[in-house]
Amino acid sequence: MNAAAAVTFWDGVHASRPATTVPQPNARLTETVTGLSPGDALDLGCGDGGDALWLAGQGWHVTAVDISAVAVERLAAFAGSHGLDDRVTAVRHDLSETFPRGEFDLVCAHYLHTPSDLDRAAVLRSAAHALRAGGRLLVVDHGSTAPWSWNQDPGVRYPSPQEVAEGIDLDPATWTVERADTPRRIATGPGGRTAEVTDHVLLVRRTT
Repeated sequence: MNAAAAVTFWDGVHASRPATTVPQPNARLTETVTGLSPGDALDLGCGDGGDALWLAGQGWHVTAVDISAVAVERLAAFAGSHGLDDRVTAVRHDLSETFPRGEFDLVCAHYLHTPSDLDRAAVLRSAAHALRAGGRLLVVDHGSTAPWSWNQDPGVRYPSPQEVAEGIDLDPATWTVERADTPRRIATGPGGRTAEVTDHVLLVRRTT
């Protein structure tokens, strides 16, 4: 899938869903970030914007990016209507072509899976290099397929957190892996449907 097709696909995914009235943050984000001092955050693949809005509510200044203009416009409108537009900057980016500028104390990438051609390892490597000293990169991937997922391919394979870390190939003298595990949880999908899912969690900290 080329870049133009990827934009069409993700705009279609978001346009087919009603705008979320109360976007919710991902559980792995809240458990990781709670207690950290707010700073500058980058949300890669912001989707409905639950993570960006929650971070802004905690005092973070967030740059939220997505390939879908529909997602970005909805997030910008929601942030403005809730008085968070001074803390949330929503920008459209195709990460296969461009990466946001700046330095950050937190970069999060939740479920950055796509059917398009995307060098995820290169994107996550750029994310790690965008961290300030002491900053963290949180990567949360699917470890199982939820019933409501757009990808129901029974042959899909989700790399382990250790494999993701190996693919990013960061210098251990500068970055350290603080967490790499595969916890399970009960997730809630569209219409209130629930299912047990597995998350693949990787947390990397820049030490220098």
